[in-house]
Amino acid sequence: MKVDFEMLKERVRIAGLYRLLSIYNGLVVFLMAGFMSITQEKIIQSMSARSFLETLPIVPLPAGKGFSLSMGSFFVLVLLGHLYRRDTLSDMMRYLVFLAEITACMLLMRSLNLAYDGVVLLVVADLMHRYQGKNQSWLLVGAMFGLYCIANYNLAIFQGHVAPFDAYTSYYKSSVQAVLIAVKNGFVSLNIILFVSYLVLLVQSKHQEKERIASLNTQLGEANERLRIYAIEAERMAETRERNRLAREIHDTLGHALTGIAAGLDACLVLVDAAPEAAKKQMAKIRETARRGIVDVRRSVEKLRPDDLEKLPLRHAIARMVAEFAESSNMKIRVIALGWPDNLREDEEEVIYRVVQEGITNANQHGKATEATVTIGTEPGRNYIIIADNGHGCEDVEPGFGLRHMQERLDLLHGRLRYWSDNGFTLEATIPAGTRQEENE
Repeated sequence: MKVDFEMLKERVRIAGLYRLLSIYNGLVVFLMAGFMSITQEKIIQSMSARSFLETLPIVPLPAGKGFSLSMGSFFVLVLLGHLYRRDTLSDMMRYLVFLAEITACMLLMRSLNLAYDGVVLLVVADLMHRYQGKNQSWLLVGAMFGLYCIANYNLAIFQGHVAPFDAYTSYYKSSVQAVLIAVKNGFVSLNIILFVSYLVLLVQSKHQEKERIASLNTQLGEANERLRIYAIEAERMAETRERNRLAREIHDTLGHALTGIAAGLDACLVLVDAAPEAAKKQMAKIRETARRGIVDVRRSVEKLRPDDLEKLPLRHAIARMVAEFAESSNMKIRVIALGWPDNLREDEEEVIYRVVQEGITNANQHGKATEATVTIGTEPGRNYIIIADNGHGCEDVEPGFGLRHMQERLDLLHGRLRYWSDNGFTLEATIPAGTRQEENE
């Protein structure tokens, strides 16, 4: 923003100095053409026109006509200059406008009887404004050389075909002549000073613009490098998140299945001698649990949801998972529904499923619980899952792999996990509700 403001200030200054140069040249043309017209009228009124014409190689234009031609040529020159500076012109049109500007300049100099050639600098100023660097240097040098030749050609060729400025000043006294010539030379000198000031400011502006462009290119390169580093870091973070996700999936699925299998095998060891048939039935349940665990592990590795969630509604999937775990582990599990949440996204359903799965697995594996109650409900603004068991519990709970992964899953949904030990172990997970409804609205 600061760079744009500085560039705007530079352009305003350059445009202002160019307008000053144009206004100054217009004033000089007005004074020079007016001086010659007034002097010519005075000569006619003083009845000395014959002697005046004898000193001239040609008959000058009538005073009014000469003045009008000079001012008209200057206005056309200024108009063409502004047109030449417009960015909307094509290159071909710009060349044509520049040639027309040179023609108007020659006509103006001719109408002023070559008394003032400072308008050539206006054409050079326009040409410098469009200068774009070394690729156009040949055009700039050629055009300036051409303007120089035109000015000198006019002086050489038309010198004998114009009414010179000295012929008009000779009408006045010698003291007045000296003042008039000094004023004319002062006009030329001041015009050169303004032109040089314009060129200095223009060159300085272009140099600063190149420096700003170089600085912006440097900043862009640095930004690209930072972006490249950020992309690499983002890719690494994505890989880490994906590894963590797969670790959670495998832990929740495989850990749940293996815990049920281990508890079932413990029961088989007790039943194998006393009740072989019961042990066989228990082994069949363990086999089914193992098979389903294998399916879930494969689907997790393939970045898919649990198999039950793919085939069943959330309520039925949780009921089936809890029932199978209870059968394989000989653990009594009750599911209490105080209202099932509606319009859940797939990721929300999976988090609820995994929290229940991990909760009952931890109750059996770490708490050695024989009973557990899973309560699922919904309240305004939130859904909640409470899992309470009759296990050993502990006074100082250290989050393990399972609890940390539950918290990570809930964090993705801006949820919260709390747990405490009181006559067993209790776990409470809450998830903000209403997300799907807000998205649909």
